[in-house]
Amino acid sequence: MLASLRTAALFGVDACAVHVEVDVSFGFPNFAMVGLPDASVRESRDRVRSAIRNSGFEFPPHRITVNLAPADVRKAGASFDLPIALGILAASGVIERRHVGDVVLLGELALDGSIHPARGVLPIAAGARRDGARGILLPAANAREAAIVAGLDVLPVSTLSDAVRALNDPSTVQPAPLPRPPLRPAAGGLDLADVRGQLLARRAIEIAAAGGHNLLLVGPPGSGKTMMARRLSGILPPLTFDDALEVTAVHSVAGLLPAGAGLLTERPFRAPHHTISHAALAGGGSHPRPGEVSLAHHGVLFLDEMLEFGRHVLEVLRQPLEEGSVVVARATRTVVFPARFMLVGAMNPCPCGFAGDPMRACRCTPPQVARYSSRLSGPLRDRFDLTADVPALTVDALTSSGGGEPSAAVRARVVAARGLQRDRYAGVPIRVNAELTPQLTAAHCGIDAAGMRLLDAAIRRLSLSARGFDRVRKVARTIADLAEKDRITAEHVAEALQFRIQ
Repeated sequence: MLASLRTAALFGVDACAVHVEVDVSFGFPNFAMVGLPDASVRESRDRVRSAIRNSGFEFPPHRITVNLAPADVRKAGASFDLPIALGILAASGVIERRHVGDVVLLGELALDGSIHPARGVLPIAAGARRDGARGILLPAANAREAAIVAGLDVLPVSTLSDAVRALNDPSTVQPAPLPRPPLRPAAGGLDLADVRGQLLARRAIEIAAAGGHNLLLVGPPGSGKTMMARRLSGILPPLTFDDALEVTAVHSVAGLLPAGAGLLTERPFRAPHHTISHAALAGGGSHPRPGEVSLAHHGVLFLDEMLEFGRHVLEVLRQPLEEGSVVVARATRTVVFPARFMLVGAMNPCPCGFAGDPMRACRCTPPQVARYSSRLSGPLRDRFDLTADVPALTVDALTSSGGGEPSAAVRARVVAARGLQRDRYAGVPIRVNAELTPQLTAAHCGIDAAGMRLLDAAIRRLSLSARGFDRVRKVARTIADLAEKDRITAEHVAEALQFRIQ
């Protein structure tokens, strides 16, 4: 007796169809599995056998051969448990439809027959819809995630018995609830009004948020670098539906989407520890998974104490910062993860941290300071659009009763500036000024005569690289957008250069 069902395998952020063919024939009882299954798939034999018996069904006392096609692609993960079990039951006659090709099945089985949630459901559902599948049968905890994909019947089940009933009579299954639309996330109580003083750094954060620019904060310990960086997410504009879909897909592939969650509506804020490895930062592994740069997609990647990160770890950021994606190549396949994020770094000016502090003396020698600064390579530092000094606060600033401007007011200006950029770049794959190509920079970053004279003098005085020249123009474009000006003037160029002086 043969049965053929359809499941899906997740590779990176995409999915491909896998057909499960089950042959139950007379002969010495054994349970064979072919089609390049890895250890987690081979172990499913015991889970499937126990789940079938504990769900009240009879396990066939015959030889069982499970073929996972295509045979040249390695199969990994426990999501094949449910389709294998249903294939066996279909071949045994328990399920009336022995050949189910229009419904995608996935789910991990427990020994008692219950179904655990799976990871990567959103891209699997999108792949199923793209391949013409009518529906997807999956764990109930993943139903809201799959329901994001329009035009696909989502059949949530909690046990193997429920799955059998759903295939025999789909009308017995309650449809999955539709996901809520993206909402403006609460900033978690983190408000820029809590920041005292630091007007220059606050201005740099506003410009970075308005144009999607990378920002480096330099100052002594306790000056407020981390405090301000963690409030950056609260002034960013809300995610669009398409952006929220991409963010949710990446977190689903990484297995970080909470059970029962639908569309993620908050911009990611990732702050990895300085002991992180380069593979955890950029992504990788024998079965490639997204790293921190991809988990920060459409959000903020914050590297606190940036110079404490290994230099070889920091260098992996160079390609994602330029291209907005990460390519993870392995012997069997190559995976591309999205990585369009804002990089915010915080560092001390010297090993002891007190260089330039008027209240505490620096004990570092010039060679120590030079070695410390050299941990951040020139090419990577050149990719920071803005560098802001965050000096130690004075006694008057600490004891003053008045707070700074609240996040809501800053966010309103940022949203308005992003709106100008969205209208300006309509029709091209550009969202913010930081993503401008050289051709678009020349077209949209026109500077008046006084501004060009100032920029020419700065290039000669500061020895700006070609990348630095373009980034100054992009930052000046953002400053002009915040001022609601069509033309970049000398005033905008001067402020942009202020944040370029290192």
